[in-house]
Amino acid sequence: MRHDELTHALISLGQEAVSMGICSGAAIGVTFTSPSTAEQQLYFGHLDQYTTHPVSKTSLFDLASLTKPFATTLSCLALISQDTITLATTLPQLLPKIEVPADKRDITLAQLLSHRSGLPAHRPYYLKLTKLPRAKRQHALLAMLLAEPLQTAPDQLEVYSDLGFMLLGECIRQLSGKDLEQFSCETIFRPLGLEKKILFCPKENGKKEFVATEKCAWRQTLLCGEVHDQNCWAMGGVCGQAGLFATLPAVLHLVRLLLQIKTRQASHPAIATPLLQQAMTSQHGPQSWGLGFDTPDLTNSAAGRFISAESCGHLGFSGTSFWLDFSKEVGVVLLTNRIHPNADNNKIRAFRPRLHDAVFSSFRGDEKN
Repeated sequence: MRHDELTHALISLGQEAVSMGICSGAAIGVTFTSPSTAEQQLYFGHLDQYTTHPVSKTSLFDLASLTKPFATTLSCLALISQDTITLATTLPQLLPKIEVPADKRDITLAQLLSHRSGLPAHRPYYLKLTKLPRAKRQHALLAMLLAEPLQTAPDQLEVYSDLGFMLLGECIRQLSGKDLEQFSCETIFRPLGLEKKILFCPKENGKKEFVATEKCAWRQTLLCGEVHDQNCWAMGGVCGQAGLFATLPAVLHLVRLLLQIKTRQASHPAIATPLLQQAMTSQHGPQSWGLGFDTPDLTNSAAGRFISAESCGHLGFSGTSFWLDFSKEVGVVLLTNRIHPNADNNKIRAFRPRLHDAVFSSFRGDEKN
């Protein structure tokens, strides 16, 4: 498929996403390792279903769980690169000021990053946290996380866990003396010139253009510029599992860098290149997690049928995702508000693989243009 043919296919898919009620607005990006190959940046629909304000290159999407690889994981890798910790560092060493219960003392950083800590997937901690004064919530959340019974012994089973990444956010704070927002901004995003385009708590950073998410019955408001994830919202919008907002150009900038690092064409100033390459690789065989990065299933993958085995990515609950195919040297970013105005809208599940099929079927491993 030629470049213009791919553009036409993506425009058709983006228009369908809006017209079929998959989302009110979407941004689709395709990027390449080669600087000579022009990126695709396409925008569709509106910031919400109640206005006619169009989605554009300045629109900020709630990235949801893309926070895990982009902020929390990269921050952990930066701390390793500073020789502060290693992948084998255990939870008591990651939380040096806290008494860690016996059942969690052998959990390692690598197990937390690869979702093999034994912690469950999710708990509605916000129901208790929001009854407490803001100043007491950080201590209360950590206490609840450490008291949470493990589902399995560490390193026995992969269970995609928000709880593990909540813990990692607190580990970063204790080890660096800075919360995740400050540490990731200073260490990960600012060196790339992205500190104003990938950020937590965007409403506190002046007037912005937000893509709306859910009309939340619990908060009794349309969420626009405040994080959808309720546990993160209870913590003031900064947490290890969610909280980031970003524009499509900013996510594409970061995704292209990750592609170039994996293919040994670039580096990040704060992270050792071999370590980041390792993080984007399956840790326990095909289809297993990397370190904070997902890898595609062999069947029924959101990344479609044509993505190479040598790939990684991540999904976000709000309707966001990125997938990087290292053999083809192609990256795809999809940003939507599929949970607007109702989080029960799951039409994106069938849409995602179709989008990725359109892109990844267009390129062979030796043909990126």
